[in-house]
Amino acid sequence: MVYQGYDRDDGLWDIEAELTDVKTFDFQVPNEQVFKGNEPIHRLKIRVTLDNRLVIQDIATSMDDIPHPECAGAPHGMHRFVGKTMGPGWRKVINEQVGGTEGCTHLREMLFNMATAAYQTVPAGRWHRRELAGQPQPEVTQAPYHLGQCHSWAYDSPTTLRAYPMFYKPKTNG
Repeated sequence: MVYQGYDRDDGLWDIEAELTDVKTFDFQVPNEQVFKGNEPIHRLKIRVTLDNRLVIQDIATSMDDIPHPECAGAPHGMHRFVGKTMGPGWRKVINEQVGGTEGCTHLREMLFNMATAAYQTVPAGRWHRRELAGQPQPEVTQAPYHLGQCHSWAYDSPTTLRAYPMFYKPKTNG
């Protein structure tokens, strides 16, 4: 899967995901067509449009290659994401909206990680927008969401000490 984030001229953000499934050999599901080696079985795309708070404004899908005609109906519930926020509990939101037979396993898997791509795109992009406009960066008064969420951003990490010394918490012996 490939994820890309884009800064739009209207102040919104697009996050795009693409999945292509290719086998190096001929493949057949029982009683279905033969899929030729090196040709896509799946080629799926999702584009989510977000505001600065990671609230979904629009969502679009394309399914250029699918293994079964019935797959074409899988995106029918994607509009349910408009107004939802990519953030804590995102996987639960996905499963509530298009879980099980309400959606496509592969589209769900793509959506799971779109929040990561959004988080890598929007805050840095907002910083860059302010920089280009000659605006000051806001004062950081509360710990960013990513602190305490991965090894490098542990509260006692040298990374946190360098980037956010005000939130650094050294390990205690005891």
